[in-house]
Amino acid sequence: MKDPRGWNHRRFTLVLSIIITFVLILPASSSAFSRTDRTAFQRTLVDSRHQLNPRFKKVERNKTKYIVVHTAELGLETTLRVVSKGKHFRNGRRTYGGHTHYVIARNGRTYRIMDKKYVADHAGRSMWNGETDLSKISIGIELVGYHYAPITDQQYRSVGILIDILQGVYNLDDRAVLTHSQVAYGTPNRWFKKNHRGRKRCAKNFMRAKAGLGPTWSYDPDVSANRLTADAQLADVFYSRLNIDAQPDEANIISKLNTAWVIAGEDYDSSSTVYQFPDGSLFTGAEIAGKIGWNRIPAKTVVLLNQESKVALLKEKGPVKTISDGITAWSLAGRSYNHDTTIYFLPSGRIKPGSMISDWDDLPVRTKMIIGYKGPFPLRKDNSAFRIAGRSYNDQQTLYYLPSKKLLGGNEIKDFSQIQSGTLVFLPATL
Repeated sequence: MKDPRGWNHRRFTLVLSIIITFVLILPASSSAFSRTDRTAFQRTLVDSRHQLNPRFKKVERNKTKYIVVHTAELGLETTLRVVSKGKHFRNGRRTYGGHTHYVIARNGRTYRIMDKKYVADHAGRSMWNGETDLSKISIGIELVGYHYAPITDQQYRSVGILIDILQGVYNLDDRAVLTHSQVAYGTPNRWFKKNHRGRKRCAKNFMRAKAGLGPTWSYDPDVSANRLTADAQLADVFYSRLNIDAQPDEANIISKLNTAWVIAGEDYDSSSTVYQFPDGSLFTGAEIAGKIGWNRIPAKTVVLLNQESKVALLKEKGPVKTISDGITAWSLAGRSYNHDTTIYFLPSGRIKPGSMISDWDDLPVRTKMIIGYKGPFPLRKDNSAFRIAGRSYNDQQTLYYLPSKKLLGGNEIKDFSQIQSGTLVFLPATL
Protein backbone atom coordinates (compact mmCIF):
# COMPACT_ATOMS: atom_id res chain seq x y z
CA MET A 1 0.00 0.00 0.00
CA LYS A 2 1.28 3.44 -0.89
CA ASP A 3 2.37 5.63 2.07
CA PRO A 4 -0.44 8.23 2.37
CA ARG A 5 1.98 10.72 3.86
CA GLY A 6 3.81 10.92 0.52
CA TRP A 7 7.34 11.57 -0.65
CA ASN A 8 7.51 15.07 0.84
CA HIS A 9 7.04 13.70 4.34
CA ARG A 10 9.80 11.11 3.86
CA ARG A 11 12.12 13.81 2.55
CA PHE A 12 11.33 16.03 5.53
CA THR A 13 12.05 13.16 7.93
CA LEU A 14 15.38 12.44 6.22
CA VAL A 15 16.47 16.11 6.33
CA LEU A 16 15.44 16.40 9.98
CA SER A 17 17.47 13.32 10.94
CA ILE A 18 20.52 14.72 9.14
CA ILE A 19 20.16 18.05 11.00
CA ILE A 20 19.83 16.30 14.37
CA THR A 21 22.88 14.14 13.68
CA PHE A 22 24.88 17.18 12.62
CA VAL A 23 23.91 19.11 15.78
CA LEU A 24 24.87 16.17 18.01
CA ILE A 25 28.40 15.99 16.64
CA LEU A 26 29.03 19.72 16.90
CA PRO A 27 31.23 20.96 19.78
CA ALA A 28 29.16 21.97 22.83
CA SER A 29 30.37 25.56 22.83
CA SER A 30 28.69 28.35 20.91
CA SER A 31 30.73 31.46 20.35
CA ALA A 32 29.79 34.44 22.49
CA PHE A 33 32.16 36.63 20.46
CA SER A 34 31.89 38.01 16.95
CA ARG A 35 34.46 37.92 14.17
CA THR A 36 35.03 41.63 14.86
CA ASP A 37 35.80 40.84 18.52
CA ARG A 38 38.30 38.17 17.54
CA THR A 39 40.00 40.33 14.91
CA ALA A 40 40.31 43.32 17.26
CA PHE A 41 41.74 41.07 19.98
CA GLN A 42 44.37 39.55 17.70
CA ARG A 43 45.49 43.00 16.54
CA THR A 44 46.20 44.05 20.15
CA LEU A 45 48.06 40.85 21.09
CA VAL A 46 51.54 41.70 22.40
CA ASP A 47 54.12 39.38 20.82
CA SER A 48 56.70 38.54 23.50
CA ARG A 49 58.14 35.43 21.84
CA HIS A 50 61.52 37.16 21.44
CA GLN A 51 61.78 37.27 25.25
CA LEU A 52 61.73 33.48 25.55
CA ASN A 53 64.86 32.01 27.11
CA PRO A 54 67.06 30.78 24.23
CA ARG A 55 67.94 27.71 26.33
CA PHE A 56 64.32 26.57 26.33
CA LYS A 57 63.98 23.52 24.10
CA LYS A 58 61.02 23.84 21.73
CA VAL A 59 59.09 20.62 21.07
CA GLU A 60 55.95 20.52 18.91
CA ARG A 61 52.81 18.97 20.42
CA ASN A 62 51.44 15.90 18.67
CA LYS A 63 47.87 16.69 19.73
CA THR A 64 45.92 19.34 21.61
CA LYS A 65 43.07 18.13 23.80
CA TYR A 66 42.75 20.78 26.52
CA ILE A 67 43.12 24.45 27.39
CA VAL A 68 44.31 24.97 30.97
CA VAL A 69 43.68 28.27 32.76
CA HIS A 70 45.99 29.40 35.58
CA THR A 71 46.26 32.33 37.97
CA ALA A 72 49.89 33.44 38.07
CA GLU A 73 50.02 34.11 41.85
CA LEU A 74 52.27 37.06 40.93
CA GLY A 75 52.12 40.59 39.52
CA LEU A 76 52.51 41.29 35.82
CA GLU A 77 56.23 42.10 35.66
CA THR A 78 57.31 39.00 37.57
CA THR A 79 54.87 36.77 35.71
CA LEU A 80 56.25 37.82 32.32
CA ARG A 81 59.82 37.33 33.50
CA VAL A 82 59.24 33.91 35.07
CA VAL A 83 57.21 32.37 32.24
CA SER A 84 59.68 33.58 29.63
CA LYS A 85 63.05 33.34 31.38
CA GLY A 86 62.47 30.65 33.99
CA LYS A 87 62.50 30.09 37.74
CA HIS A 88 65.38 29.97 40.22
CA PHE A 89 65.22 27.85 43.37
CA ARG A 90 67.24 28.10 46.58
CA ASN A 91 68.60 24.59 46.10
CA GLY A 92 70.31 25.79 42.92
CA ARG A 93 67.84 24.19 40.52
CA ARG A 94 66.41 26.36 37.76
CA THR A 95 64.18 26.17 34.72
CA TYR A 96 64.54 27.83 31.34
CA GLY A 97 61.14 29.42 30.84
CA GLY A 98 58.46 28.32 28.42
CA HIS A 99 55.95 28.04 31.27
CA THR A 100 52.86 29.14 29.36
CA HIS A 101 51.61 30.17 25.93
CA TYR A 102 49.74 33.34 26.91
CA VAL A 103 49.65 35.83 29.79
CA ILE A 104 46.65 38.11 30.38
CA ALA A 105 47.25 41.24 32.49
CA ARG A 106 44.69 42.69 34.90
CA ASN A 107 43.70 45.31 32.31
CA GLY A 108 43.02 42.58 29.74
CA ARG A 109 46.15 43.11 27.66
CA THR A 110 47.32 39.75 26.34
CA TYR A 111 50.92 38.62 25.72
CA ARG A 112 51.96 35.74 23.46
CA ILE A 113 54.86 34.06 25.27
CA MET A 114 55.49 31.25 22.81
CA ASP A 115 53.96 29.79 19.66
CA LYS A 116 50.88 27.74 20.49
CA LYS A 117 52.19 24.74 18.54
CA TYR A 118 54.97 24.06 21.08
CA VAL A 119 54.76 22.25 24.41
CA ALA A 120 54.78 24.70 27.33
CA ASP A 121 55.79 23.45 30.76
CA HIS A 122 52.74 24.84 32.57
CA ALA A 123 50.78 21.97 34.15
CA GLY A 124 53.52 20.10 36.02
CA ARG A 125 52.36 16.95 37.80
CA SER A 126 48.89 16.62 36.32
CA MET A 127 46.24 14.11 35.39
CA TRP A 128 42.86 14.23 33.70
CA ASN A 129 40.68 11.28 32.74
CA GLY A 130 43.62 8.92 33.18
CA GLU A 131 46.07 10.92 31.06
CA THR A 132 49.09 12.41 32.82
CA ASP A 133 51.50 15.24 32.04
CA LEU A 134 48.86 17.47 30.51
CA SER A 135 51.47 20.01 29.41
CA LYS A 136 52.13 17.76 26.42
CA ILE A 137 48.53 17.90 25.21
CA SER A 138 47.30 21.34 26.23
CA ILE A 139 47.52 25.12 25.81
CA GLY A 140 48.37 27.14 28.94
CA ILE A 141 46.92 30.59 29.76
CA GLU A 142 48.09 32.61 32.80
CA LEU A 143 45.82 35.25 34.34
CA VAL A 144 47.87 37.78 36.32
CA GLY A 145 46.64 37.76 39.91
CA TYR A 146 45.90 35.37 42.75
CA HIS A 147 43.50 32.49 43.26
CA TYR A 148 42.04 34.19 46.34
CA ALA A 149 41.42 37.53 44.58
CA PRO A 150 38.78 38.44 41.98
CA ILE A 151 39.65 38.12 38.28
CA THR A 152 38.87 41.39 36.46
CA ASP A 153 36.13 41.86 33.88
CA GLN A 154 38.81 42.86 31.34
CA GLN A 155 40.61 39.56 31.93
CA TYR A 156 37.41 37.59 31.53
CA ARG A 157 36.70 39.26 28.19
CA SER A 158 40.24 38.66 26.88
CA VAL A 159 40.47 35.07 28.07
CA GLY A 160 36.99 34.40 26.66
CA ILE A 161 37.96 35.65 23.20
CA LEU A 162 41.31 33.84 23.32
CA ILE A 163 39.67 30.55 24.30
CA ASP A 164 37.06 31.05 21.56
CA ILE A 165 39.84 31.43 18.98
CA LEU A 166 41.77 28.39 20.26
CA GLN A 167 38.63 26.25 20.35
CA GLY A 168 38.13 27.01 16.68
CA VAL A 169 41.74 26.14 15.82
CA TYR A 170 41.76 22.82 17.69
CA ASN A 171 38.04 21.91 17.47
CA LEU A 172 37.59 21.84 21.26
CA ASP A 173 34.35 22.13 23.20
CA ASP A 174 33.82 23.93 26.50
CA ARG A 175 34.53 20.80 28.56
CA ALA A 176 38.07 20.86 27.17
CA VAL A 177 38.68 24.08 29.12
CA LEU A 178 39.95 23.24 32.61
CA THR A 179 41.78 25.04 35.40
CA HIS A 180 45.16 24.08 36.81
CA SER A 181 43.56 23.35 40.18
CA GLN A 182 41.28 20.79 38.47
CA VAL A 183 44.07 18.84 36.78
CA ALA A 184 47.07 19.10 39.16
CA TYR A 185 47.61 16.28 41.63
CA GLY A 186 49.98 15.67 44.52
CA THR A 187 51.79 12.79 46.16
CA PRO A 188 51.05 11.77 49.79
CA ASN A 189 51.55 14.42 52.51
CA ARG A 190 50.29 15.24 56.01
CA TRP A 191 46.75 15.84 54.72
CA PHE A 192 46.48 12.94 52.26
CA LYS A 193 47.78 9.38 52.49
CA LYS A 194 47.41 8.72 48.75
CA ASN A 195 47.87 10.57 45.49
CA HIS A 196 45.34 13.37 45.61
CA ARG A 197 43.74 16.29 43.86
CA GLY A 198 44.50 19.78 45.20
CA ARG A 199 48.22 20.21 44.61
CA LYS A 200 47.48 23.62 43.09
CA ARG A 201 44.78 26.16 43.90
CA CYS A 202 45.36 28.41 40.91
CA ALA A 203 42.30 29.55 38.97
CA LYS A 204 39.83 27.97 41.39
CA ASN A 205 38.26 31.46 41.38
CA PHE A 206 37.74 31.25 37.60
CA MET A 207 34.05 31.79 36.82
CA ARG A 208 33.43 30.10 33.50
CA ALA A 209 30.23 31.93 32.63
CA LYS A 210 32.01 35.28 32.80
CA ALA A 211 34.37 34.02 30.07
CA GLY A 212 31.44 32.90 27.93
CA LEU A 213 31.93 29.21 28.75
CA GLY A 214 29.42 26.52 29.59
CA PRO A 215 29.68 24.23 32.63
CA THR A 216 32.73 22.09 33.33
CA TRP A 217 32.59 18.33 33.89
CA SER A 218 30.00 17.29 36.45
CA TYR A 219 32.55 15.06 38.22
CA ASP A 220 36.29 14.47 38.54
CA PRO A 221 37.00 11.41 36.34
CA ASP A 222 40.19 10.47 38.18
CA VAL A 223 38.55 10.59 41.60
CA SER A 224 35.60 8.57 40.28
CA ALA A 225 38.02 5.94 38.94
CA ASN A 226 39.88 5.86 42.31
CA ARG A 227 43.09 7.05 40.70
CA LEU A 228 43.14 10.05 43.05
CA THR A 229 41.69 11.10 46.40
CA ALA A 230 39.31 14.05 46.20
CA ASP A 231 40.07 17.47 47.61
CA ALA A 232 36.83 18.38 49.41
CA GLN A 233 37.10 22.13 48.93
CA LEU A 234 37.89 21.94 45.22
CA ALA A 235 35.19 19.31 44.70
CA ASP A 236 32.67 21.75 46.19
CA VAL A 237 33.87 24.56 43.96
CA PHE A 238 33.85 22.62 40.68
CA TYR A 239 31.30 19.82 41.04
CA SER A 240 28.79 20.73 43.74
CA ARG A 241 25.19 21.35 42.70
CA LEU A 242 25.02 24.04 45.37
CA ASN A 243 27.07 26.53 43.29
CA ILE A 244 29.71 27.04 45.97
CA ASP A 245 31.41 30.46 45.72
CA ALA A 246 34.91 29.92 44.35
CA GLN A 247 36.19 32.98 46.22
CA PRO A 248 36.06 32.26 49.96
CA ASP A 249 35.27 35.23 52.16
CA GLU A 250 38.40 34.59 54.17
CA ALA A 251 40.59 34.85 51.05
CA ASN A 252 44.20 34.15 52.10
CA ILE A 253 43.54 34.22 55.85
CA ILE A 254 43.87 31.15 58.09
CA SER A 255 40.69 29.94 59.81
CA LYS A 256 39.13 26.61 60.78
CA LEU A 257 38.03 26.04 57.19
CA ASN A 258 40.80 27.96 55.43
CA THR A 259 43.87 25.89 56.29
CA ALA A 260 47.40 26.35 54.99
CA TRP A 261 46.68 23.57 52.49
CA VAL A 262 43.45 25.17 51.23
CA ILE A 263 45.23 28.47 50.64
CA ALA A 264 48.66 27.42 49.39
CA GLY A 265 48.30 23.84 48.18
CA GLU A 266 51.65 22.08 47.76
CA ASP A 267 53.48 25.33 48.54
CA TYR A 268 52.21 25.36 52.14
CA ASP A 269 55.66 24.46 53.52
CA SER A 270 57.75 26.31 50.93
CA SER A 271 60.36 28.89 51.91
CA SER A 272 58.66 31.26 49.45
CA THR A 273 55.33 31.11 51.31
CA VAL A 274 55.17 33.57 54.21
CA TYR A 275 52.84 33.36 57.20
CA GLN A 276 52.11 36.76 58.74
CA PHE A 277 50.72 36.22 62.24
CA PRO A 278 48.17 38.63 63.79
CA ASP A 279 50.91 40.01 66.08
CA GLY A 280 52.99 40.95 63.02
CA SER A 281 55.59 38.18 63.31
CA LEU A 282 56.61 36.41 60.10
CA PHE A 283 57.53 32.81 59.35
CA THR A 284 58.18 31.03 56.07
CA GLY A 285 56.49 27.75 55.30
CA ALA A 286 59.84 26.01 55.81
CA GLU A 287 60.01 27.36 59.40
CA ILE A 288 56.52 26.54 60.65
CA ALA A 289 57.04 22.86 61.47
CA GLY A 290 60.17 23.43 63.55
CA LYS A 291 59.32 26.74 65.23
CA ILE A 292 55.52 26.76 65.55
CA GLY A 293 53.82 23.52 64.49
CA TRP A 294 51.18 23.31 61.79
CA ASN A 295 48.37 22.82 64.31
CA ARG A 296 49.33 25.97 66.21
CA ILE A 297 49.07 28.59 63.47
CA PRO A 298 46.72 31.23 64.90
CA ALA A 299 43.48 32.21 63.20
CA LYS A 300 43.64 35.40 61.11
CA THR A 301 47.19 34.60 59.97
CA VAL A 302 47.72 35.97 56.45
CA VAL A 303 49.33 33.62 53.91
CA LEU A 304 51.43 35.25 51.17
CA LEU A 305 52.69 33.29 48.16
CA ASN A 306 55.89 33.68 46.13
CA GLN A 307 57.61 35.93 48.67
CA GLU A 308 61.09 34.37 48.69
CA SER A 309 62.94 37.62 48.00
CA LYS A 310 60.40 39.90 49.72
CA VAL A 311 60.65 38.85 53.37
CA ALA A 312 62.71 41.91 54.35
CA LEU A 313 60.03 44.27 53.01
CA LEU A 314 57.32 42.30 54.76
CA LYS A 315 59.17 42.74 58.06
CA GLU A 316 58.71 46.51 57.93
CA LYS A 317 57.69 47.61 61.40
CA GLY A 318 54.84 49.97 62.09
CA PRO A 319 51.60 50.71 60.23
CA VAL A 320 53.14 51.84 56.91
CA LYS A 321 53.51 49.11 54.29
CA THR A 322 55.26 49.24 50.92
CA ILE A 323 53.90 47.75 47.70
CA SER A 324 56.44 46.03 45.48
CA ASP A 325 56.39 43.46 42.72
CA GLY A 326 55.02 40.42 44.51
CA ILE A 327 53.65 42.34 47.50
CA THR A 328 50.35 43.82 46.42
CA ALA A 329 47.68 45.81 48.20
CA TRP A 330 45.55 42.68 48.12
CA SER A 331 48.18 40.52 49.80
CA LEU A 332 48.67 43.12 52.55
CA ALA A 333 45.09 44.28 53.09
CA GLY A 334 42.93 41.43 51.77
CA ARG A 335 39.38 42.52 51.00
CA SER A 336 40.04 45.86 52.71
CA TYR A 337 42.18 46.94 49.75
CA ASN A 338 39.37 49.10 48.33
CA HIS A 339 37.94 50.46 51.60
CA ASP A 340 37.93 54.16 52.44
CA THR A 341 40.06 53.39 55.49
CA THR A 342 42.88 51.92 53.37
CA ILE A 343 44.89 54.86 52.08
CA TYR A 344 47.55 54.87 49.36
CA PHE A 345 50.46 57.28 48.96
CA LEU A 346 51.67 57.05 45.38
CA PRO A 347 55.28 57.90 44.40
CA SER A 348 53.88 60.85 42.44
CA GLY A 349 52.66 62.41 45.68
CA ARG A 350 48.98 61.71 45.05
CA ILE A 351 46.92 60.28 47.91
CA LYS A 352 43.99 57.96 47.23
CA PRO A 353 41.60 56.10 49.51
CA GLY A 354 40.93 52.49 48.58
CA SER A 355 37.50 53.36 47.20
CA MET A 356 39.26 55.29 44.41
CA ILE A 357 41.54 52.38 43.43
CA SER A 358 40.06 50.48 40.50
CA ASP A 359 42.67 47.71 40.49
CA TRP A 360 45.33 46.90 43.08
CA ASP A 361 47.68 45.53 40.41
CA ASP A 362 47.84 48.94 38.72
CA LEU A 363 49.50 50.53 41.73
CA PRO A 364 53.16 51.39 41.07
CA VAL A 365 55.91 49.83 43.13
CA ARG A 366 57.10 51.93 46.10
CA THR A 367 53.52 52.98 46.79
CA LYS A 368 53.02 53.30 50.56
CA MET A 369 49.79 52.18 52.18
CA ILE A 370 48.13 52.34 55.58
CA ILE A 371 45.22 50.15 56.62
CA GLY A 372 42.45 51.17 59.00
CA TYR A 373 42.96 54.96 58.93
CA LYS A 374 40.92 58.13 58.54
CA GLY A 375 42.01 61.49 57.21
CA PRO A 376 43.69 63.55 55.99
CA PHE A 377 43.49 66.31 58.60
CA PRO A 378 45.59 69.32 57.52
CA LEU A 379 47.85 70.96 60.07
CA ARG A 380 47.29 74.71 60.43
CA LYS A 381 48.06 77.38 62.99
CA ASP A 382 44.54 77.00 64.34
CA ASN A 383 44.56 73.20 64.02
CA SER A 384 47.58 71.79 65.83
CA ALA A 385 48.71 68.19 66.04
CA PHE A 386 47.40 68.03 69.61
CA ARG A 387 44.02 69.41 68.60
CA ILE A 388 43.75 66.80 65.83
CA ALA A 389 45.08 63.74 67.64
CA GLY A 390 44.83 64.61 71.32
CA ARG A 391 47.26 62.78 73.61
CA SER A 392 48.12 60.41 70.73
CA TYR A 393 49.73 63.21 68.69
CA ASN A 394 53.22 61.73 69.20
CA ASP A 395 52.22 58.07 68.99
CA GLN A 396 53.67 55.68 66.40
CA GLN A 397 50.17 55.01 65.05
CA THR A 398 49.50 58.71 64.35
CA LEU A 399 50.94 59.41 60.92
CA TYR A 400 52.19 62.65 59.37
CA TYR A 401 52.56 63.05 55.61
CA LEU A 402 55.06 65.84 54.99
CA PRO A 403 55.20 68.05 51.86
CA SER A 404 58.50 66.27 51.09
CA LYS A 405 56.42 63.04 50.62
CA LYS A 406 57.80 61.47 53.78
CA LEU A 407 55.35 59.50 55.90
CA LEU A 408 56.36 59.54 59.59
CA GLY A 409 54.88 58.24 62.82
CA GLY A 410 54.37 60.72 65.62
CA ASN A 411 57.18 59.05 67.59
CA GLU A 412 59.64 59.97 64.81
CA ILE A 413 59.04 63.72 65.02
CA LYS A 414 61.41 65.46 67.43
CA ASP A 415 60.02 69.00 67.38
CA PHE A 416 56.37 69.50 66.50
CA SER A 417 56.83 73.28 66.38
CA GLN A 418 58.95 72.81 63.26
CA ILE A 419 56.44 70.78 61.24
CA GLN A 420 56.00 72.30 57.78
CA SER A 421 52.79 73.89 56.66
CA GLY A 422 50.84 71.56 54.39
CA THR A 423 51.54 68.48 56.49
CA LEU A 424 48.61 66.04 56.60
CA VAL A 425 47.66 63.94 59.63
CA PHE A 426 46.12 60.45 59.49
CA LEU A 427 44.57 58.79 62.52
CA PRO A 428 43.62 55.17 63.26
CA ALA A 429 39.96 54.78 62.32
CA THR A 430 39.17 53.51 65.83
CA LEU A 431 40.05 56.90 67.37
